[in-house]
Amino acid sequence: MLTVGLADTTVVPEGERFGFWHDLVARESVPMRIHSAHAADFRARAEVINLGEVVLSSWRYPSLDMRRTGTFIRRSDPEMYQFALPLSGRGGVEQERRTNPFSPGHFAVVDTSRPHQSSHRGRSPQESLLTTLTILVPHQLIPVQSNKIAQLLGTNIPATEGMGMLLSQFVNQVMSHPEQYQDSDAPLLGTVVRDLLSATVAQRLDLTDALPHEVRGHSLRMRVQAFIDEHLGDPDLSPGTIAAAHHVSLRTLHRAFEAEDQTVAEIIRMRRLDRCARDLRDPLQRARPIHSIAVRWGFPTQAHFSRVFTAAYGMSPRAFRDDLSARSAPRWPAPDQRKA
Repeated sequence: MLTVGLADTTVVPEGERFGFWHDLVARESVPMRIHSAHAADFRARAEVINLGEVVLSSWRYPSLDMRRTGTFIRRSDPEMYQFALPLSGRGGVEQERRTNPFSPGHFAVVDTSRPHQSSHRGRSPQESLLTTLTILVPHQLIPVQSNKIAQLLGTNIPATEGMGMLLSQFVNQVMSHPEQYQDSDAPLLGTVVRDLLSATVAQRLDLTDALPHEVRGHSLRMRVQAFIDEHLGDPDLSPGTIAAAHHVSLRTLHRAFEAEDQTVAEIIRMRRLDRCARDLRDPLQRARPIHSIAVRWGFPTQAHFSRVFTAAYGMSPRAFRDDLSARSAPRWPAPDQRKA
């Protein structure tokens, strides 16, 4: 699995916990001044995953205030952008004379090379521990002019729509399930985060067309795959409807997937079959008619569903449901079924 750096203040004596946390933030993020009403017994935890030059972190801590001043910047300036996504609580972030809320559902954007400050509090006395995900990425990895990105400093980018939603979902996935990846995957995962960040920033600034071709292609593939997952049950889902929904030509869509193992049509069909197979395996859906499962995932006719399912799994849907020992991964795509 991915190597995860773990730190927990409770492993050190009570009186040393706040200092331990202060040093940890300086080492794994950037040095800054931290104040907290809970400094006497500061219980906090951090998880850090290095993806090459990109660093993902999950921080869990009581309410606090943080300030990065010019003095700290002169001492240490890693020249990074930080995108912070709070998962709980509320507060504020200030940079470049802009002050905005620091709240769940939005990325706060700051530049570590410029002074900034933030606060984070629980919404109620019961919310004693707060959680924030952060992404640190070097300035030079974002292919957008720095004077353009400066327009976003101290502001929020929605994490519930557009590219921001894909970015938050991906970061949450990696941080929550590092066991699903290998250390050798780290450079590729870092590239994915970089491209999603670039596309998120460009979308916010209306500069998507100015991104390098490979970044635009990667972000389009990510958006298309998320769109497919969201609309699998629509029997009209097709490369044509996907291209129209993303305001690109069918040729552009197919070109974006030229280097992939599967065409857009194959991705749709494979994911539909995977969902059907999952439901057929589910003992809680044992009484559900097979045709109903097929329709749920976008196969309107039972004959067509049976044919493509049998081609992929080597047995009919009914036999698959009845034979537990035969529920293996699909043999997909069958060479003679690519255009079925």
